[in-house]
Amino acid sequence: MAEVKWIKLSTQMFDDEKIRLIEQMPEADTILIIWVKLLAQAGKTNASGYIYLSETIPYTEEMLSTIFNRSLPIVRLAISTFQQFGMIEVSDDNFISIANWDKHQSVTGLDKIREQNRKRVAEHRKKKKELGCNVTGNGDVTDIEEDLDKNKKENKDIPFVEIVNYLNDTASKNYRYSTKKTKDLIKARWNEGFTLNDFKRVIDIKCKEWLNNPEMNNYLRPETLFGTKFEGYLNQKEGVPSASVEPNYDGYNFDKELPQNF
Repeated sequence: MAEVKWIKLSTQMFDDEKIRLIEQMPEADTILIIWVKLLAQAGKTNASGYIYLSETIPYTEEMLSTIFNRSLPIVRLAISTFQQFGMIEVSDDNFISIANWDKHQSVTGLDKIREQNRKRVAEHRKKKKELGCNVTGNGDVTDIEEDLDKNKKENKDIPFVEIVNYLNDTASKNYRYSTKKTKDLIKARWNEGFTLNDFKRVIDIKCKEWLNNPEMNNYLRPETLFGTKFEGYLNQKEGVPSASVEPNYDGYNFDKELPQNF
């Protein structure tokens, strides 16, 4: 992933009422430093505002205390405050994300960094070929970067962000579009010829059916909605339960047996 060396900070950030309220709290200066450090960390992660050690390992408060060089109680107070004020979101699996990140940061600028990195790698490979070097040897980082770049080109036109954001907004969830499983599911359906409107329709249909059902609400997730039963959901009449659709669990390990009307 291309290195991000800057993020945008508004010159009016200290006029924001949330920041002004924080300034009245004990340890206000330290809390604000932690806020800036969180923003910088989100920039380094470069994943639409998410902050994590890896896509499967979220930062714990203890980890943040260590990398931010601040005491654990203050970090806990800061995280709690930011969450209460709606400045960050913490998912059920403890992944932290900056609220409205894409609205405040230059997504175009971040894409430009990735494009510059792609050109740098391509130029590096070209020079090595001219010198007669083996650019496809085991462990060659440039090969890895080239594969990542190829995958990015293939995925460029797939609206992962819009689809997952629509699911999150409609179903009140907090799924990440960058998760590999989610992207693979969306890509598979997209390659079958389904469109953005098809994804939105499936989300709308299943939300109307499951959103207010405590037993079924848990299945408003990418694994369920965007699996191989996608076309069946798409052609389901609104308001008609999907009991007639043949169950197909797609190899996923759910926490419990699916209800009969799944």
